[in-house]
Amino acid sequence: MRLKLFRRCAFALCMVTSLLLLVRLPLVRAQGGEPQYFAIRGAKVVPVSGPPIEDATIVVSRGIITAVAKDAAIPPEARVIDGKDLTVYPGLVDAFADVGIPAAPPSGGEGGGPRRSQEQARGPQDRPASTPWRSGADEVNLSDKRIESWRNGGFTTVICAPKGGFFPGEAAVLNLAGERAGDLVVKSPVAIPLSFQTSGGFGGGFPDSLLGVLAYIRQVWLDTDWSIKAQALYEKNPRGVARPRYDRTEATLAEALENHALVLIPANNTVQLRRAIELIERWQVKGAIYGGQMGYEVAPEIAAKKLPVLVDLKWPDAEKDADPESKPSLRTLRFRDRSPSTPAALAKAGVKFAFYSSSITAPKNILKAAKKSIDAGLSPDVALRAFTLSAAEIFGVADRLGSIENGKIANLVVTDGDLFGEKTKIKMAFVDGRLFEAHEPEKPKDPSEGDITGKWKLSYTTPEGPEESTADLMMDKDGTISGTITSHRGTANIISGYLSADKFSLTSNIVLDQGPTDVMFTGTFDGNSLKGSITVLGMSLDFTGVKPGNAASTTAALGGAQ
Repeated sequence: MRLKLFRRCAFALCMVTSLLLLVRLPLVRAQGGEPQYFAIRGAKVVPVSGPPIEDATIVVSRGIITAVAKDAAIPPEARVIDGKDLTVYPGLVDAFADVGIPAAPPSGGEGGGPRRSQEQARGPQDRPASTPWRSGADEVNLSDKRIESWRNGGFTTVICAPKGGFFPGEAAVLNLAGERAGDLVVKSPVAIPLSFQTSGGFGGGFPDSLLGVLAYIRQVWLDTDWSIKAQALYEKNPRGVARPRYDRTEATLAEALENHALVLIPANNTVQLRRAIELIERWQVKGAIYGGQMGYEVAPEIAAKKLPVLVDLKWPDAEKDADPESKPSLRTLRFRDRSPSTPAALAKAGVKFAFYSSSITAPKNILKAAKKSIDAGLSPDVALRAFTLSAAEIFGVADRLGSIENGKIANLVVTDGDLFGEKTKIKMAFVDGRLFEAHEPEKPKDPSEGDITGKWKLSYTTPEGPEESTADLMMDKDGTISGTITSHRGTANIISGYLSADKFSLTSNIVLDQGPTDVMFTGTFDGNSLKGSITVLGMSLDFTGVKPGNAASTTAALGGAQ
């Protein structure tokens, strides 16, 4: 009898303990041990959807903004953050990026062209360089270190799409935090990006020219339209009728178009922009333009068609290693000078636009690039809107993102001053109501001895034999370094780097057979060469670096959106 009573008590105790664990577990998993309720009290709040509010309180409950007011009631369970001398903005949106998708080894031809099939196209059923079924929502990987660095820079959301090919894949809206990759997805698909870039040369198979690419894409739209109509007729009366063939490209595009996804057309200079306007009308798609840096010449024409524009913030500039004897054309110089004035011209014409990072590798430089537009006449309020509510409106998520309003997702960025101020620091960010304290990357202890900026050829020997990489580096005044490192394994952003006296350190993250892996380059810089070691997967490899001759002119930047 006593034994039975003891067993019943033990069983009841286990059940109670298990229930307590079950009650507590979701709270821990949902916020990583943080409270689910926050209140930022006494801060300046810039909602974007309305005028700034001084000395206001924002309440965040389970990932949602539940109050924004001077006298907002604070729940007793909330963690209270003193907002004195702080400014709260909506989380920033990078309107077209591949942040969250680690760089994969390149495949296909040389010259930066699209991924190409090993077989040439032999008929309309073949789809070279077309993978619209790929999705930013499916390929996002939490191991991409840019997720953290973008978040530290105030960006809480990206419009993310794969790269490679004429139809590289569908874009998705991603929030930059989560326990699993699926947690990041806000909406998918939201856009179908196109690329007109070819591998160049002859004999590579159709399409291998701009004219061929445009004809190919037009045929894909015609085939998709036929497929939609044929499938509808077949579903209505399938008896006695041969069923329509299934085409993965057509099926994917048809579904995306049915969901009102934008078709993103690349266009940077005046000719390309006018071509994009005509193509969108001819193809009869819901379109938007990305690139747009010469929009100062055609802003009224874009406005007349009511087309949104994603503005590339990587403004054209002279190569640091350009041949001093090579003189740029007047057209190139004018383009470099006037491109930052494009956002102001678009705003004046009434064009809705958003900003995207393009090939900028350091988040702080994204805001610096936007500041150039402000200096060129753009209102700071409109610049902020381009990073927040306008981007959300363009991609159809303004009902949940882009401004500080009751009921919206709690994506916030907290600063110690004006967002575009040179000395302003990001103090913290909230993504889906989760708090992330911002931390700055390691900075040099001593003034740098020279400027490491430029393109460097790195040579080293791995267990597989001699190899080379290209490091494209940009150094700021404080000695911090950003840029990319490219090898046959792909291109990777430098996630942290600095030059202290003559000592440098660069860290990138690249996809190897083992998965995304940190690779660190350390050594000395003497003004003309680099020397040091590479640390990866527990190995240390010696390397040297030199500047390989004269770099190409930036005249090609005039067509950079292609």
